[in-house]
Amino acid sequence: MTGYRLGVDIGGTFTDIVLLDASGALRNKKILSTPDDYSRAIDEGVRELLATSSVAAADIVELAHGTTVATNAIIERKGVTVALVTTEGFRDILEIARFRAPRLYDVSFRKPEPLVERRMRFTVSERITAAGDVDRPLDVAALGAIAERCKEEGVDAIAVCFINAYVNPVHEEEAGRRLRAHLPGVSVTLSSELVPQIQEYERTSTAVVNAYIRPVIESYTERLEARLRNIGITVPLNIMQSNGGVLPARIAAQKPIFVIESGPAAGVVGAQRLGRKLGFDDCIVFDMGGTTAKATIVADGDFSMAPETEVGGDAALGHRMTQGSGYLVQAPTIDIAEVGAGGGSIAWIDSGGGIQVGPQSAGAMPGPVCYNQGGTEPTVTDANLHLGYINPEALVGGELSLDRAKSEAALTSIAERLGQDTTDTAYGIHLIANARMMRALSAVSSERGLDPSGFPLMAFGGNGGVHVCNLAETLGSTRILVPPAAGLFSALGLLFADIEHQCIRAFYQAFDDLDLEQCNTALTALREEADGLVAADGYAGAARNVTCYADMRYVGQNTALTLPIPNPPLDAGSLAAIEEDFASAHLATFGYRSDEESVQFVTVKAVGRGVSSTPRLPDRVAVPEGLSKSGTRDAYYGEAHGWIATPLIGRDDLGSDPRAGPLIVEEYDSTTVVRPGWTAALDDWNNIVLERENG
Repeated sequence: MTGYRLGVDIGGTFTDIVLLDASGALRNKKILSTPDDYSRAIDEGVRELLATSSVAAADIVELAHGTTVATNAIIERKGVTVALVTTEGFRDILEIARFRAPRLYDVSFRKPEPLVERRMRFTVSERITAAGDVDRPLDVAALGAIAERCKEEGVDAIAVCFINAYVNPVHEEEAGRRLRAHLPGVSVTLSSELVPQIQEYERTSTAVVNAYIRPVIESYTERLEARLRNIGITVPLNIMQSNGGVLPARIAAQKPIFVIESGPAAGVVGAQRLGRKLGFDDCIVFDMGGTTAKATIVADGDFSMAPETEVGGDAALGHRMTQGSGYLVQAPTIDIAEVGAGGGSIAWIDSGGGIQVGPQSAGAMPGPVCYNQGGTEPTVTDANLHLGYINPEALVGGELSLDRAKSEAALTSIAERLGQDTTDTAYGIHLIANARMMRALSAVSSERGLDPSGFPLMAFGGNGGVHVCNLAETLGSTRILVPPAAGLFSALGLLFADIEHQCIRAFYQAFDDLDLEQCNTALTALREEADGLVAADGYAGAARNVTCYADMRYVGQNTALTLPIPNPPLDAGSLAAIEEDFASAHLATFGYRSDEESVQFVTVKAVGRGVSSTPRLPDRVAVPEGLSKSGTRDAYYGEAHGWIATPLIGRDDLGSDPRAGPLIVEEYDSTTVVRPGWTAALDDWNNIVLERENG
């Protein structure tokens, strides 16, 4: 055994920490997140885990981190004061945005307020043509006046985005030099350094979002690295990116747009790598935590990627195809559908007298009523407690005691307002939460023309195992896997990922008149750049791998798909194969393909990966034995079954022979409810395998 790998994932309610050694032995810790300073929970949790595991800080050889800090800073509008410097005539591009609304015919919908006030948006006379020629020189005198105004206003960060800078960044680079010289200590983001891609609004929005959260993430990573050094952990801090690779913290802090979906991506990577290990390449990934539920699909051994995402929008929408409610970011992101339905989602009565669940969440503070930390509104967790699904005494191995009396009072209060029995209300909350989560599951399966009944479900998150049987029945799926350490699986998934660097270049050419020489030159330069970045992280030649990708679309479309392409040099045969791959992906994603329309490249990319000498997945994960579970607890399974005295067991009590439900499998970090009509068994990798009887 050469050392321990440490994974830390911050969620909206809990911070999850895992230690994994080369043999697959896992130590874990779950602690309430500390929204006032997320690094504090990490500090406390890591110290406790090292102490209880008798592991020295010096034995940590790798550290990966998934974080919601970037997302929360945008959602909560807790970024810094930002100024925007753009080309004359483009001052209002953030408000014009796209002509797109998330809900058709909703006259009450309002776009989110721009992250930069209009008075802090400055324009400069300059113009680069679409061919990259200088049509109008940069007015450098105006930049001096803008710098003085920013100093007077106490601006913390500046985003610079000039038209057509993606083909020729000379004006942005000059503006960056002058602004940095005039305003030392002020963070300056250049769109051409961040995302040299076509589309002015998208590039401007991305640069502004990056500028808005960059000082926040830089400060956070500095605090976290200082806390880790005080513990005695000296290995580099790597942060999970939205695309499924990890990135050194020093780069992530400068380009935080690439880590916006950090936490959800870790769980998907873990599920995909585990699926490959187990020999099945197709599954629906379902992650239900305390604040949200996420879903994605792994088909043919890989997850799909989106070239852009939105942040700070309506989580209830649950589909990247439905946009317009958030801030757009041009960053490659695992295609994840997300809904505001988690254990902490609040149940409330709408104006029509019906129950609604979420998207508002009680979060870590005050949390569900049963946490006894000030919460007063009933949540999904409170409903599940009443229904007998979770331990009525305590969670996380007894570390979080529950106040059942307060929880019952809150549920009874809402039941009385509805004129219902408390159990009916609790089960209604449970089912409505399921219905909301079905929106995410349907978005990644049936809405894409895929039959979900043909895909097993991989369920994790602290609440995933509680709800998954009911969801699987609705989907028609007959097989479920609940991995070991399911409640901390995103933290574990961090340790399955590789170092990745992405290099991007705009390449706006249709296949009909593609300049192959120019294309190959661009791809070769990107490959060399990506390879150099991975080498700088200490990976030798054999441990470096570079893959090329392209964002493509039919000519005239707005939405592009990201697909892998062969390494250069490309030829006519390569282009024909790429075009066919695109048509197939377009059919799978949008439901049609065209053999008449021309395909065009929008952006070409090279992704450099560092291949670790340490196997990313052990042969088996061994979770420490939890508290002994025995006896029964009454649990409610709806009108068809009513209340049933349900056996309580631990994961270790299951064997390879299927055991019929109902069962409740209680663990330190999660609970799995095996409903009537399902069986449960353990496989060789220590997964709980649930199968529907007569399925």
